[in-house]
Amino acid sequence: MTVKLRAGTPRPRTLRAPGGLSLRVEPRALGVGLLLTAAVLVVAVLLIGTGDYRIAPLDVVRTLMGDGLPSDEFIVNDLRLPRVLVGVLVGAALGMAGSVFQSVSRNALASPDVLGFSYGSSVGALVAIILFHADAGTVAAGALAGGLLAGAAVYLLAWKQGVHGYRLVLVGIGFSAMLLAGVQYLLTKAQYVDAARATVWLTGSLAGRDWAQVRPLLGTCAVLFPLVLSQGRALRVMEMGDDAAYALGVRVERSRLLLMLAAIVLTAAGTAAAGPLAFVALAAPQLARRLTRSPGANPLSAALMGAFLLLISDWGAQRAFGADQLPVGVVTGLVGGIYLLWLLVTERKAGRI
Repeated sequence: MTVKLRAGTPRPRTLRAPGGLSLRVEPRALGVGLLLTAAVLVVAVLLIGTGDYRIAPLDVVRTLMGDGLPSDEFIVNDLRLPRVLVGVLVGAALGMAGSVFQSVSRNALASPDVLGFSYGSSVGALVAIILFHADAGTVAAGALAGGLLAGAAVYLLAWKQGVHGYRLVLVGIGFSAMLLAGVQYLLTKAQYVDAARATVWLTGSLAGRDWAQVRPLLGTCAVLFPLVLSQGRALRVMEMGDDAAYALGVRVERSRLLLMLAAIVLTAAGTAAAGPLAFVALAAPQLARRLTRSPGANPLSAALMGAFLLLISDWGAQRAFGADQLPVGVVTGLVGGIYLLWLLVTERKAGRI
């Protein structure tokens, strides 16, 4: 294996194996990724120890290693660990999906919330809750189906000899308004119990999550994360524009369709597991890019940032108000709204909007 150094500060490194496989490594991005991974692990341990029955971080680690007290093992492994894992996987899925959407559309404000995919999942879940009085598994299936159908509809409506980034965003905004009207209509037709249940789901929460949500979400991420990462070069090149991507040998429409399909499935799966969590997919890629100072897409860093944001939001939701715990969707919406306002002010001062 040889190492080729390229110019720049910091200098990216291209690792080449004898079989021709190459991996481009940026030292700063690698360092940020390691720091984010460590931060996710630390917050996860703190979150597992948080609750009515508090467990010290060292005891949490011992329990996870199989050397804890019997009482701690039940609380950690059966009650709190699945919730934390769902938070990590949902945050990572939304962060990576947001990175894909922003790169494909070449728009910093593009996210599943803006493009309507989250609302599609919401409509699917509400149909299952209000019209069919379904159980949790069927509600998750309805959310997944609604997100996929919304994604297919937006893509087809935005298609005109290809999918242009701004056209995709405009179609997504219009479709979001229609789906939001559908959500409101379903709520007006719901019985009191179903309306209360639907409202709780729409808020977005990690409460009560168990291994039944972890397994399908883990399988989805295990398949789609490598798929998105394998298209990293195409994702970076497409940010330069379709003409430049074609000139550099990228099959633009094929890559765009593949990446968008993966991002839509990740968004729908995350929403099905935890409900619609606002602004995670919008903020995570932007924060990751600012930390790594990467000129192009960095979906892995965005995934790690999404996991960190969701876990720290859930930790804050459980500790900020004592016994009156907030759903994590309230916290992500509040923090994300503040970040969006700051981003708009920054972009306006820079003369980009």
